[in-house]
Amino acid sequence: MSIAHGVRKLGVIGAGQMGLGIAFVSAVHAKVPVLIHDKSAAQIKSGLSLMDKLLAKDVSKGKITQEAAKEARDRVAVVDDMKQFRDVDMVVEAVSENLALKQGIFRSLSADLSPKTILATNTSSISITKIAASTIPEGKTASDPEGQASTSRVVGLHFFNPVPVMKLVELIAAVQTSKETLERARAFAIACGKGM
Repeated sequence: MSIAHGVRKLGVIGAGQMGLGIAFVSAVHAKVPVLIHDKSAAQIKSGLSLMDKLLAKDVSKGKITQEAAKEARDRVAVVDDMKQFRDVDMVVEAVSENLALKQGIFRSLSADLSPKTILATNTSSISITKIAASTIPEGKTASDPEGQASTSRVVGLHFFNPVPVMKLVELIAAVQTSKETLERARAFAIACGKGM
């Protein structure tokens, strides 16, 4: 079966309120396996505890069955290194609003992951174009084919807070973002139960 968004596995960077919320809607609504990474073990523990509470709340309200909650929770796994995202189809970064931090993450993702992997940021205030530029391979320029290919897969996918409740996602193209990347990101957001 073909999935319009093509995301068979998702990576999420950041297990805070936003990252955890993105992992939650991806596992519950889009029903895709999610790998989540955070440098803080305490943040991972807190985030997964919140996910368990959200799932229990949805079961108690009759929104999902206990079996569906267990299946969703089983779709979420913790990884201790972003290099473990090698087989994901999309990564959503949800770390602090710090350009240098985000650029470092996107530089690493671009070097380590498949050129077909969509690199999304949940930022609400930082230029997607600046983040995309950080993915250009060393020694290449934005006009080189490698530079164009790398930057074309970067997109802004801003989920609104709290993610499990808010129905909107802001889809933001960088100057370099390809139409295919935009369409796949849009289809994924819709699969997560979100509108634009």
